[in-house]
Parts: sequence; structure tokens; C-alpha cells
Amino acid sequence: MNADAFAVSLTTQTFDEALVAYPALIVDFWAPWCGPCRVLAPVLEDVAREQAGRVVVGKVNVDEAPEIAARFGIRSIPTVIFFRDGKPHDAVIGAVPKSEITTRLAALTSSQVGESVGASTAPSEPA
Repeated sequence: MNADAFAVSLTTQTFDEALVAYPALIVDFWAPWCGPCRVLAPVLEDVAREQAGRVVVGKVNVDEAPEIAARFGIRSIPTVIFFRDGKPHDAVIGAVPKSEITTRLAALTSSQVGESVGASTAPSEPA
């Protein structure tokens, strides 16, 4: 897993390892040619910086790892999937505002308040 600033670059070889290593993981499915992906990137970098130690932001380039995108049914990019304890918890498609990301992130981490990345907790029932 390669970290560029505050996001972790995920590949076919490192994706499953990240799901295990990071109980709270946000994965951005993107491509370099995608305009909305470039709009969303700084938003996710801000979230990664602000949530460092609680949440990890990962990035999957769908051109380089199409099998991961297919595994999660990614048909449009950017798609952001919020994982808790290795399982998809929520998702958002498109270049959404930061407030949308932080609202969904709050729901993801609500059972993990005060815990750092690396600690495992059981997921709560969906609302």
C-alpha cells in the first residue's frame, strides 16, 4: 500500500489487506481522466487529514484494478464506499460536497468514538 500524502493507494495485491488492517476505511474508486474524480480528490484529502488516526482513505484506480471495481459493482466514478470492519457500510456516487462525506463518515464511526484505527469493533445495526 502506497501512501500519497493522506490517502493510501490500493491495488489488487493490497486491497484485501487494507480491509483487514483498517476497521474504518473509505475507498475512492477513481481514474485519472475523470473530471469529477479530480474535483472530489481534495475533499477526500481534507477528510483524511482531519480524521487521521480514526479513518483511512484509500484510492483504487479503476483502470489499474478493474477486478476490484467489478467486485463491488462499480459502474460510475467517482464512487466512494465506506467500509467498517472489512464490510461495505455505505456508498456515494459522484463528486459530492464535503458535508455529504462527513455525514456518512459520522455514521460509519459512530460506534468507534474514541478508538483509533487498528482497533476492531462490531458493526451496529443500520438505521
